[in-house]
Amino acid sequence: MAQREAIVAVLLRAGRLLAVRRGPAVARPGYWQPLSGKIEPGETQPEAVVREVREEVGLTVVPLAKVWESETDDGSFRLHWWTANADTGDVVPDPDEVGEARWVTPEEFLSLDPVFEGDREFFERILPGL
Repeated sequence: MAQREAIVAVLLRAGRLLAVRRGPAVARPGYWQPLSGKIEPGETQPEAVVREVREEVGLTVVPLAKVWESETDDGSFRLHWWTANADTGDVVPDPDEVGEARWVTPEEFLSLDPVFEGDREFFERILPGL
């Protein structure tokens, strides 16, 4: 099966980032992560960031920069990591996709459990250099 493309949206607000716990309608529910989602056919990565954030937590964001690429632990998705400003607005989670959402520091993210190893690598190795 061919590897699919997805985005990871690292949403920034006042020195914190949005962490979400995967909801009951998605694979691997209960894991904490930044927002993520599949890139639709014909959609650019920045367009996917804007759409996925709006669908999953109701925020309007401005993508800033692509900062990393990785793949999921099972190799089924190539992940394109983007930072985006989320300066205003209330988080309104889609209850199927997002079980819980909270603004955390990078250190607080690393203390959440469970998290994906690839996400841990981003927070330990990539984010400090941004």
